[in-house]
Amino acid sequence: MARTDIYSAPALPAREAGWGAELRATIRLAWPMVLTNLAQNAMTATDVMMMGRLGPLALGAGSLGFNLYFAPQIFGLGLILATSPMMARELGRDRHSVRDVRRTARQGMWIALAVAIPIWLILWFTEPILLAMGQKPDLAAGAGSYVHWLQWALLPFYWYIVLRSFISALERPRWAMFIVILAVAFNVLANWCLMFGNLGFPAMGVAGSGLATTLSSLFMLIGLVIVVTTDRQFRRYNLFGRFWRPDWPRFFELLRLGLPIAGIVTFEVSIFNAAALLMGLISATALAAHAIAIQIASLSFMVPMGIGQAVTVRVGRAYGAGNTDAITRAGWTSFWLGTGFMSIMALVMLFFPDLLIRAFMNPSVPDNAAVAALAVSFLAYAALFQIVDGAQAVASGMLRGLHDTKVPMIQAAIGYWGIGLPLGVVLAFPAGLGGAGIWIGLSGGLAAVAVMLIVRWQRREALGLTV
Repeated sequence: MARTDIYSAPALPAREAGWGAELRATIRLAWPMVLTNLAQNAMTATDVMMMGRLGPLALGAGSLGFNLYFAPQIFGLGLILATSPMMARELGRDRHSVRDVRRTARQGMWIALAVAIPIWLILWFTEPILLAMGQKPDLAAGAGSYVHWLQWALLPFYWYIVLRSFISALERPRWAMFIVILAVAFNVLANWCLMFGNLGFPAMGVAGSGLATTLSSLFMLIGLVIVVTTDRQFRRYNLFGRFWRPDWPRFFELLRLGLPIAGIVTFEVSIFNAAALLMGLISATALAAHAIAIQIASLSFMVPMGIGQAVTVRVGRAYGAGNTDAITRAGWTSFWLGTGFMSIMALVMLFFPDLLIRAFMNPSVPDNAAVAALAVSFLAYAALFQIVDGAQAVASGMLRGLHDTKVPMIQAAIGYWGIGLPLGVVLAFPAGLGGAGIWIGLSGGLAAVAVMLIVRWQRREALGLTV
């Protein structure tokens, strides 16, 4: 029987109409994802701001604990992200698919539990791990108490991501956006109560921030559970029916797809951690300026990140339908949308750096002058960085929609650690460029990854990725 989904429908009479329809569909899908990413970023920023009110020791302990938590968390997140392209492909094959989508979501939750347990065991020993790494005892103790409450956020957050992938595959991501915006407000209130002892709650200090994040993750999960069990379009999937019934072939297929995704995000995140450590070797001023510049770059990155998430769904559904023309339209539409936005941001960084930096510090204060001046120079390099970072983020999502993750993982390792980091080290130290050398290295690594991913996308049919 002929398919009736949008990807296998008869071609539109005008080629431009097909591209225009794809652009509108991509924007509709992407903008709630972008706002969701921004809201989640705002939640972390709020935690840091409120920890700062407790004093430098609490802020240092919280930052130390979060960095230890973030590394394994991002690896597990990569595994969970495999649910999105799998569900999109299944809906592309059959827009009325229920059983396969439900089983994919269920096995995604199983993987989340399987990866959360060993991470919990590791994080329980946060304090001795940090002491073994040479951290100061008071910082290690504070970080340990923080992570002991924070680590329980892991599983509800992962399950929330699975449910977000489900509603995004059905191209209705706005619910996740609304819930995470409410969660930001809830997180502020929970931090205010639990960190400072307001409204009769105990003053837990930095540990209260960890508990607030766990409660906020639980809030997000419960919110989406209510949505998928009550909304008429979602509840017919009965996602939690026979939850304990295994589907081992699907479980291992998710792992095969998810492990390379986890590798990609781990390689990317770790090179930025390495860049921060290298900045610390240069000077405290360089490290502070880098922190400001990278925060500005991270905020703008939320847009191509959201577009990359959207293109995974759009390409995945076209891939499931076996429609190569729709795959092409979905991929290139998102690519030019993402790189176009980042080009605009590059111009903003080049021509209005002082305005951006004022959001983080007052350059007119004498103690801030050196940091602000160095941050301005870093933003000039960040302008180039923006374009290639957006390109690799969207291109990675395009290939993910085709279930192509193993080779992109290798390309990410080569680009980030084989090109970007060595180039940055050479330029920063032997060549004497300092912090600017680190930024050039980051840009070079991202550019190498972007080029390799785009070339692979262009050769997708020759490589047999679309069949």
